[in-house]
Amino acid sequence: MEPSALHPTRREFLGSVLPAGALTCLGCKRLCGLFGFVGAQQATAQHKFLADSQMSFAEVFDFGFKGFYIPILQSLGAQMGEEDYIELLKAAATEAGRHSGENWARSVPDNDFATFKSWATEPDRFWQHALTFEIVEDTDRVFEVKVSECLWAKTFREAQAGDIGYATVCFQDYASAQGFNPKLSMVRTKTLMQGHDCCNHRWLWEG
Repeated sequence: MEPSALHPTRREFLGSVLPAGALTCLGCKRLCGLFGFVGAQQATAQHKFLADSQMSFAEVFDFGFKGFYIPILQSLGAQMGEEDYIELLKAAATEAGRHSGENWARSVPDNDFATFKSWATEPDRFWQHALTFEIVEDTDRVFEVKVSECLWAKTFREAQAGDIGYATVCFQDYASAQGFNPKLSMVRTKTLMQGHDCCNHRWLWEG
């Protein structure tokens, strides 16, 4: 993508668009378990909505995106006209991405470059399972990541909805980087969502 950001705030964006919080509440295995049992004596006090769903990451994405999100957006697109519709989705994703970047910046002690890169330099379980990637360059001014597998791209492309996936999931990366810190910009020429062999995210720090 052009100036962008693959960081934990994407989960905020997805949580706001997936029906009933499918991604987070139905949970990749143990994702909701983060709120789980501290001890056996607390098990009975846990609400059933917070129980481990025993679903894989792929099953959660299929349930949330293929079951509800994609069919609804495809139907809307058919009614509105594809070209104008995709541009509207990009505009909405840009706003959502900017807000998610700003929210992430407010949640951390410092919105510097090192913090921004932490999703990849110190990936948590979510990013380890949702993406396969390698860090190509990591300096004080440049951070480049090559993504060779992406669960979002797999899910949307299998549903013949790569255009919707790019407009709603990928396109917001540009704005989320700027929202996190105005000194950040993203350059990207390839995405798996668009059928390329990889995503070549390159973030530039202008500070």
